[in-house]
Amino acid sequence: ISMALLAMAIGNLGHQARSFTGSQAGVITDSAHGKAKIIDVTPGRIEQALAEGSIAIVAGFQGVSQASKDITTLGRGGSDTTAVALAAALEADVCEIYTDVDGVFTADPRIVPTAQRLTTISSEEMLEMAACGAKILNLRCVEYARRHQLPIHVRSSFSTRPGTWVTDRPELIEGVTVEQAIITGVAHDRSEAKVTLVGVPDKVGEAARIFDALASAQVNLDMIVQNVSAAATGRTDISFTLPRSDGPVAMAALARLRDEVGYEQLLFDDRIGKVSLVGAGMRSHPGVTARFFTALATAGVNIEMISTSEIRISVVVDQAQVDDAVASAHAAFELDSDEVAAVVYGGSGR
Repeated sequence: ISMALLAMAIGNLGHQARSFTGSQAGVITDSAHGKAKIIDVTPGRIEQALAEGSIAIVAGFQGVSQASKDITTLGRGGSDTTAVALAAALEADVCEIYTDVDGVFTADPRIVPTAQRLTTISSEEMLEMAACGAKILNLRCVEYARRHQLPIHVRSSFSTRPGTWVTDRPELIEGVTVEQAIITGVAHDRSEAKVTLVGVPDKVGEAARIFDALASAQVNLDMIVQNVSAAATGRTDISFTLPRSDGPVAMAALARLRDEVGYEQLLFDDRIGKVSLVGAGMRSHPGVTARFFTALATAGVNIEMISTSEIRISVVVDQAQVDDAVASAHAAFELDSDEVAAVVYGGSGR
């Protein structure tokens, strides 16, 4: 219906438009309904429409199973992923994503009103931001663009501001000044929960048995921490974070393992949040971790878990302290703008 209405609106402006479902556009996926992954895109019909001077309108979020030929849906972020996949298949110079904010900001504007808009961000940094809770672009969308070396231009549907370029070659973007900051931004995620197995026997293969059960239950894990075992008991604690929606499935899978593994207690905490500092510059600048943790301590934020990569430091904190943690980290690395530059036009800050 939306495609037909858009085609009619474009027709009223004097242009010819043709609409296509995901199947008609050649979006071929696996058979995982609800979270299908794109296998290939064969955009022959789209190319023909463009060659005839028509504006092609494609339904995002959907495709066709390669095996069963059934219609599939791509899951969260599927529309952005469809756009990037089509742009790559058509060998476009850039994929423009229009949303309800003016680009990618150094933090969520609803928490930090003085967050700055980033002119450019590398695909590596954008991947980390997306994985750590930044909702402006979906993780799969960024992964696909990086794999095909396709620049993404994030702009607002409600303004003519220049937006943000997601690219690994910013020097090719006209009018963009390339300057590598130490920290790119602060991301947060309130959608996770923490599971702790208390008193796990510290023996070879126990961790493998636990995580194999979770994998069999199709549970995605994020941060994992195992404590040093107590010498007196020979037991250790294993904690990990996961999407809150996967909590009941994970708890059921682990409960079935209690007699086999012999852990003492199973705990579930859904009142946590993850705050992440992201920036390629931290590779070559010592002291980033110390400054981050000092800022959190000054704000009275207690750290429950820590995880790092080459360009990211993530901490798990109490959900009620997420806003304070984000604001204090943002200020500590001098990411604040002199004025309120961020506007969330649609209310979601997607």
